[in-house]
Amino acid sequence: LPAIITADLRLNEPRYASLPNIMKAKKKPLDEKTAADYGVDVTPRLEVVKTSEPAERAAGIKVGSVDELVAKLKDAGAL
Repeated sequence: LPAIITADLRLNEPRYASLPNIMKAKKKPLDEKTAADYGVDVTPRLEVVKTSEPAERAAGIKVGSVDELVAKLKDAGAL
């Protein structure tokens, strides 16, 4: 779809907090709340049935020429 995007020159200019506002923020109390305060159930809903290591990779093969490589790739494609 066609779209037009515009941006202001001050888009990436950070706004710094003034020293008085920093000092006021230090004095304000922080309310610590739990998930239960918001009515959120945090009990696990998933059950781990089994974990296992991935299968070991088979060793690679070195080929001597491009023709040998092409022949091996054609044989592998037939499987």
